[in-house]
Amino acid sequence: MQETSIVDQNAEGGFVFTTLDAAINWIRKTSLWPMPMGLSCCAIEFMAVACSRYDLSRFGSEVTRFSPRQADVMLVAGTVTYKMALAIRRIWDQMPEPKWCIAMGACASTGGMFRSYSVLQGVDKIIPVDVYISGCPPRPEAILESLLALRKKIDRDKPARTFFKTAEPREANCPDPVVAAMNLE
Repeated sequence: MQETSIVDQNAEGGFVFTTLDAAINWIRKTSLWPMPMGLSCCAIEFMAVACSRYDLSRFGSEVTRFSPRQADVMLVAGTVTYKMALAIRRIWDQMPEPKWCIAMGACASTGGMFRSYSVLQGVDKIIPVDVYISGCPPRPEAILESLLALRKKIDRDKPARTFFKTAEPREANCPDPVVAAMNLE
């Protein structure tokens, strides 16, 4: 169900009627600031998207941030080794909520052609991925399509629930105790 804004042209001052969810989602989806994790050849294709031919700024994503505290979309582009996986996870943890991830290319999605001891077989093993881009390397059009898919996903979100949620008791946030399967006495 699509929620849209209604503008009353007859009213003085131009009133806009909308829901809180629709307003928050509109703000979020029109200002996605990517944090590129350029690990190999897919990063060159991301650089091409920022050029005038593809014009990433049409989608509000031209502000590429290299600081995790100012970005909300991590774009993992390329082969993820186990050595880099720790750094990617640390940067992901430093990003503020809400945050999203795009796995770009075959290597970031599944490990690609590298079936070795040093390559992680998909970045989704360490962070949650929202959109996968296929290809080796993917075309710039595919990157733009992934941003549109992410915008559709954000549009279906219900963020107002988190604002008006009642506080849970502290015991509800604690993990469940582990019960041993066998008697240890």
